[in-house]
Amino acid sequence: MTNIIEVSNLTKKYEDKTVVDHISFDVKKGEIFGILGPNGAGKTTTLEMMETLREIDEGFVIVNGIDVSKNPQKVKYIIGVQPQTPAFQDKTKASEIIELFAAAYGIKVKPIEFLNDVNLGEKANSYVEKLSGGQKQRLSIAAALVHKPKVFFLDEPTTGLDPQARMNLWELVKKVRDSGVTIIMTTHYMEEAEMLCDRVAIMDKGKIINIDTPANLIKQLIGRGFKKKHVVEQATLEDVFIDLTGKALRD
Repeated sequence: MTNIIEVSNLTKKYEDKTVVDHISFDVKKGEIFGILGPNGAGKTTTLEMMETLREIDEGFVIVNGIDVSKNPQKVKYIIGVQPQTPAFQDKTKASEIIELFAAAYGIKVKPIEFLNDVNLGEKANSYVEKLSGGQKQRLSIAAALVHKPKVFFLDEPTTGLDPQARMNLWELVKKVRDSGVTIIMTTHYMEEAEMLCDRVAIMDKGKIINIDTPANLIKQLIGRGFKKKHVVEQATLEDVFIDLTGKALRD
């Protein structure tokens, strides 16, 4: 597959501290690429430099042939960004949010079409303050996709969501990918990364430690002699929760 993103020697420093330390990787067109790491690893800073939101100190990022540092405005028109915590005005309706985001790109859209895509059609006239956490996350995804971006950035999209909302968002992310959009995401949930990502980059202390498919990384670990200290059950407590309460969203 063709690379749609190329990151080379990317670096960010704050005084004497290097938070992103000369990292390089590429993202293939049409894949879901995950960036994993503990708090403070540099994940969000990496995304923000790729998104034109934070200045690049060294190195470069190329998105669909465009240099992020040299043409940030041009890059903004081909990417969508969903932040960790969506911030919308409470006294604004869901349909109005879609219209506002579309207007920012100089286009007109039918809000209901985008809301239906994220299972929010029935909430078109609801104020943001009346939406649940999962609904706000889905609304922010719809808003970020109004201009039909080529690349979509998700920063810990399911943090704080209940199991049903999280599973629903997983399906939505796959749906966005299947529409032809390349996705770069960060997450603290390893199950989420294993479920969604074609490849993952594992970061720690500003550096990338390894990049591969989740399956290959697991095989490498086992190949190094790793064994679990206890027997892994065939189901988890989350599986029990979903089985007993159902997969349907509680909107």
